[in-house]
Amino acid sequence: MAQEQGCYTLINVPSDTEQPNEIQIKQDLEKGDIKTKTDTLKKVILMILNGEKIPSLLMIVIRFVMPLQDHTIKKLLLIFWEVVPKYNPDGKLLQEMILVCDAYRKDLQHPNEFIRGSTLRFLCKLKEPELLEPLMPAIRACLEHRHAYVRRNAVLAIYTIYRSHDFLIPDAPELIANFLEGEQDMSCKRNAFMMLIHADQDRALNYLSSCIDQVHTFGDILQLVIVELIYKVCHANPSERARFIRCIYNLLNSSSPAVRYEAAGTLVTLSTAPTAIRAAASCYIELIVKESDNNVKLIVLDRLIALKEVPSHEKVLQELVMDILRVLSAPDLEVRKKTLNLALDLVTSRSIEEMVLVLKKEVVKTSNAVEQEDTGKYRQLLVRSLHQCSVKFSDVASSIIPVLMEFLSDTNELAALDVLVFIREAIQRFEPLRSFIVEKLLEVFASIKALQILRAALWILGEYCETVDDIQALMNEIRQSLGEIPIVDDEMKKAAGEDKGEEAEAMQSGTVQRLVTADGTYATQSAFSTTTSSTKKEIVRPPLRKFLMEGDFFIGAALATTLTKLALRYIEAVDSPRKQNSFIAESMLIMSTVIHLGKSGLPSKPITDDDVDRIALCLRVLSERTDLLRSIFSQLCRRSLNNMLIVKAEEDKQNQQSSERRVVKVQADDPINFIQLISKNEMGVLENQFEVTLSQALGTTGKKETDPSSSSKLNKVTQLTGFSDPVYAEAYVHVNQYDIVLDVLIVNQTSDTLQNLTLELATLGDLKLVEKPQPMTMAPHDFCNIKANVKVASTENGIIFGNIVYDVSGAASDRNCVVLNDIHIDIMDYIVPATCTETEFRQMWAEFEWENKVSVNTNIIDLQEYLKHLIKTTNMKCLTPEKALSGDCGFMAANMYARSIFGEDALANLSIEKPVHLGADASVIGHIRIRAKSQGMALSLGDKINMSQKKTLKPGTAEA
Repeated sequence: MAQEQGCYTLINVPSDTEQPNEIQIKQDLEKGDIKTKTDTLKKVILMILNGEKIPSLLMIVIRFVMPLQDHTIKKLLLIFWEVVPKYNPDGKLLQEMILVCDAYRKDLQHPNEFIRGSTLRFLCKLKEPELLEPLMPAIRACLEHRHAYVRRNAVLAIYTIYRSHDFLIPDAPELIANFLEGEQDMSCKRNAFMMLIHADQDRALNYLSSCIDQVHTFGDILQLVIVELIYKVCHANPSERARFIRCIYNLLNSSSPAVRYEAAGTLVTLSTAPTAIRAAASCYIELIVKESDNNVKLIVLDRLIALKEVPSHEKVLQELVMDILRVLSAPDLEVRKKTLNLALDLVTSRSIEEMVLVLKKEVVKTSNAVEQEDTGKYRQLLVRSLHQCSVKFSDVASSIIPVLMEFLSDTNELAALDVLVFIREAIQRFEPLRSFIVEKLLEVFASIKALQILRAALWILGEYCETVDDIQALMNEIRQSLGEIPIVDDEMKKAAGEDKGEEAEAMQSGTVQRLVTADGTYATQSAFSTTTSSTKKEIVRPPLRKFLMEGDFFIGAALATTLTKLALRYIEAVDSPRKQNSFIAESMLIMSTVIHLGKSGLPSKPITDDDVDRIALCLRVLSERTDLLRSIFSQLCRRSLNNMLIVKAEEDKQNQQSSERRVVKVQADDPINFIQLISKNEMGVLENQFEVTLSQALGTTGKKETDPSSSSKLNKVTQLTGFSDPVYAEAYVHVNQYDIVLDVLIVNQTSDTLQNLTLELATLGDLKLVEKPQPMTMAPHDFCNIKANVKVASTENGIIFGNIVYDVSGAASDRNCVVLNDIHIDIMDYIVPATCTETEFRQMWAEFEWENKVSVNTNIIDLQEYLKHLIKTTNMKCLTPEKALSGDCGFMAANMYARSIFGEDALANLSIEKPVHLGADASVIGHIRIRAKSQGMALSLGDKINMSQKKTLKPGTAEA
């Protein structure tokens, strides 16, 4: 088969462009002025790119357009001669091209350096040796031109010609090596050196050896090529490493960030010595700190993370953990998140104290900074990091707690909630710190503003206030936070304006300030009773009463539990019956006044029956005080927390063990790996990293091969026509990240020659066809491959449909058409499993507006099996812990999460049950709720679940 023609120039054609008339084009090119000819030439180029063949225009362009000296026309002619067909149907070069060749020989001797340089660039794209041969003397002469633009393009032209047709210029390496010796311009030297790397590596090495001490003075473009050469040489011949490693060390201090990055990456692959790794890691850290582009920061951070994955390198990086923390000065949240995770993995007992100091400074900075969108999230990240530090190294917990306590009064509830989770774990784990934590928590209790935080703080204090002083202090805080009781009477007095003892109440319920009035007398003012002087009085209530008046009576139930625990401990700690009865009576009065308020109709929402039952239970516990209930409130609650923390610690340990790198040990009977037979995902360091990164940039890496024989590729083949159709077609659908390549095999099954055979495609959904496939001519029983690129813009199911049209040679009938089967693009190619915290899941669930409810309709009879089947078919990750899903109660609820490569989130909540009344063989029933930000994502995921719910039975088995 003939080699596929390379495409160099892509020009966008508007879809509404009117097709020009060939006769009009000829007239415009012959008789039009410069502007008309320029516009017409552009139209002709677009027509040729769209597959139109206009052979009659060749001589008109040569006669009437080529002699013109206008620079724009000359530039357009370069594109025209690049795209125009140069061969006749027999495969011979067109005679007219000799005239073109002569014109370009003159352009190569033109006094204007731009015309010479652009012509040389055009010659890089020519593949016809017959056209290039007469031009060779002129191309050689351009190497000595006074202008660098001409010289560097001449080097590129010689390189491409030598690579394709070395017989035209057999002495090219020697010519370029001599040119390199005398050249001063950096861009010319770079092109010449790059040619020697690929054409004659020995000459390139000789040149590098002769000037290895001056490498640091070269320009960055030449330094980059030198790094590439050193890598390739040392990769192919490891014994050369000692010769060039000093040069790489010098390039780590280059003025160009790109050179430093490449040099650091090369140094890591060439040497595993601790000094080399430290130098490379320090270079990476400097790049991250100094570069302003967030994408660069993230890419280099990934390199550092990859370094950490190697056990021997990790020890070196542990010494640099404080330098890594300098990256926290970056404003981007994603960069900070990755940096904190990396630092937490590398921190040791030596560096923990310094790291905690840095994190504490960052926490203080966020509290003083202007509140922005990411400030709260960053604060939350810092709190979690400090939490992990104290869990890993318990010695630092005492210095972390006072700083974090200040955030309980923070308006950002997420950070405050993380602080409370940390305090709950610390107070249970670190017994010596309990009294210290309780004291600090009591200090900030009055300033807590958020409902959820106040509720959790009440629980912690109720559980761990054990001394009489702490219990009494907490009771005083609760009374202050409730205000005057009974609450109903107090509120009704205020509403009726009969509150006489305003000053006395202010003294009891809040901070009091002495003020001097205009006439010189003293006045008292309470923080809680202050009202504005406006006509409508705004009532300022204490925090707990405010939440109760708003109808949040769950905090009332939490308060009742706390008071019960306090009262039971107070009885054990104090011997005096009078004091015991007084404390119990006060606790019961507070509980009963909460119930009274809930039933009174004053709050915006009445108390729920659950909360009434809870408070009533606490009243009964205090009135009866049986040993069983005492043990439940005093001991078993704490034991439950302890069990939960133990389970969580075990889970974290298991996750850590599963993610830990397995040390590779070579056994005596291990098979030998041959590079030619090895599958791509096992190549590792044997691959050339420059080729790997290039394939990643082009998006041609794809997914790792699970099957060495690549038989799984056959699953992606879609049959487009029937076997009895005159033209048979099938397509292999190759999905890259943001585009889809259709490799269509077309077979002519007739005994006729098919002319102008065109594959016409159209798309449905968020897909866009990049270019129109070129028409083909097919001999009888011939076959060919046509490639079509489709761009993908978002995560939703797409359909590609179309037909094949052709003319039969010698037939007078209209064009023939074969309609193709639709190609369905699967959403699963863009979705990857992801993880998030329970809080983030709830937040996204509340924010996302598109919901799709899918009913379960399956032949699977086991709940666990259905969940596994769903996870496998949807690429989602189950966030619900394994322990919560274990057991067999006939019901299951689970949360699942995934992200698309476009950054779109998809949430799913599974709620299924096993209908026991229908027998043991009954199928699972229930529903799945999907939520997403975009409608397409929610609907596509729902369709996928509907299509794959039923389990495919193995051949020979029947459905029960």
